[in-house]
Amino acid sequence: MTTVAPDREQSATSHSLTLHHPLRARRAIDGAWIVDGTPTDCVLLALNALLLERPDVCLSGINHGPNMGEDVLYSGTVAAAMEATIMGIPALALSYSGALHEELDGWEDVVRTILGTVLGRRDLPKDTLFNVNLPATAPSDVRGIKVTTLGQRRFAESITRAKDPSGREYFWIGGGSATWSGAKDSDFQAVEDGYVSVTPLHLDLTNYALLEEIRGWNLEI
Repeated sequence: MTTVAPDREQSATSHSLTLHHPLRARRAIDGAWIVDGTPTDCVLLALNALLLERPDVCLSGINHGPNMGEDVLYSGTVAAAMEATIMGIPALALSYSGALHEELDGWEDVVRTILGTVLGRRDLPKDTLFNVNLPATAPSDVRGIKVTTLGQRRFAESITRAKDPSGREYFWIGGGSATWSGAKDSDFQAVEDGYVSVTPLHLDLTNYALLEEIRGWNLEI
């Protein structure tokens, strides 16, 4: 196993690439590669420059905090797994809903089971990655694993507006209160109920159910 990871916090970087300055990679004492770029940069460098052999799987994470609902559109963790999927590597994005890294002790067996069951299959659906969220509970208290849909998260008052010491106005995105909704089989509901959530995500974002309806709009130039 080889680790290739960003050198700093990359939350909400989504599927961004570094295009306007060179990337640098260095080896840590434990052999891991540290890259001064985004999670997607890490996958591209790993597959095209850093690894001596093509990997069998890609495990992205573990992310500190959940990636559920619309989070998957902003998440660098999910984007790295998506990039690996685009490159033909079976991939899984892993996130932990708890607040402390220390709480991850003891999760190894659960994660190993998920990896073996999901990524170990030879008939994985094409262009599909798996988004896994661990509940904020002790591994011994996990109630099981549920295959889930994406819920919906909504933030209120998530932009702070203030002035710096020079009197210039600035804005800070983040914070605020969050609410969520979704079906009974949503990722939010599963994690809240103490289950591990496994959501299959597809690269193709086409809304096929609406194709014929939209074609009926007679869009013309």
